[in-house]
Amino acid sequence: MASPEDVDFFQKNGAVLLKNIFNKSWLDKITRGINATLVNPSKYSEKLRTAEGTGYYFNDYCNWEKIEEFRDVVFNSPAAEVARSLMKSKECVFYHEHVLTKDPGTYKTTPWHQDQPYYPIDGSQNVSLWIPIDPVSTETTLQFVKGSHLSGKWFHPRKFATELNYTESKVVKHGRKYHAVPDVEANPDEYEVLKWAVQPGDCLAFHMLTLHGAPSNTTDTPRRVVSLRFLGDDVTLAERPWEVSPPIDGGLRLGDRIKCDTFPLVCSETSQI
Repeated sequence: MASPEDVDFFQKNGAVLLKNIFNKSWLDKITRGINATLVNPSKYSEKLRTAEGTGYYFNDYCNWEKIEEFRDVVFNSPAAEVARSLMKSKECVFYHEHVLTKDPGTYKTTPWHQDQPYYPIDGSQNVSLWIPIDPVSTETTLQFVKGSHLSGKWFHPRKFATELNYTESKVVKHGRKYHAVPDVEANPDEYEVLKWAVQPGDCLAFHMLTLHGAPSNTTDTPRRVVSLRFLGDDVTLAERPWEVSPPIDGGLRLGDRIKCDTFPLVCSETSQI
């Protein structure tokens, strides 16, 4: 479990650094899972770079069912219990994994965004665990706007390749207002940014409404990460006015709690599954 101090920091600020969560055995399995994803990516994978001769930014998700190492990490590592405690949830459901790598010399940045507008889910009990297998410096680490998950604002999702807003393709009955993503770097007095160096074994935990982004990786070492997404008791299936990512509903109906074979219960306050 996360410490009470870490839970409090996460709840107030929307992100927290957790030290020494995963031992070498778990890191080895995560590494094999990332490698398996790179060798056999899914139809959702994306490989981007800014110019010929520069490094690639790669991301892919929803491969855990076919990659044994990821399944083992999800169901048996400390990740789920850490997530449950951070969410202050009785139960912890696994949503999906997301592999994100930046080669050495990758000039492609990760644009500022929130995750939850991309997803067809509503509810405040959620968390992503961003787990690197390489040392990550403050120059290349994920960055967060402190407390942005509590702002009440939902920001328009953007395509990572073009940084253009998603196209609204349908009318949603219970819609909400989506705001333009602010220019965080251009307004340093308005936004307090949290960032930490992260070592293998550590992870960054953040809320799916926390505004976050990441710089390029101009170092001579890779930045390889898997992010594990977990949901709590209050999360339900929702609509968005654009094509959602991931486009998977597990056969649930709008308003249903997210918990099914596709999105399995991993642990609860009484016992681990």
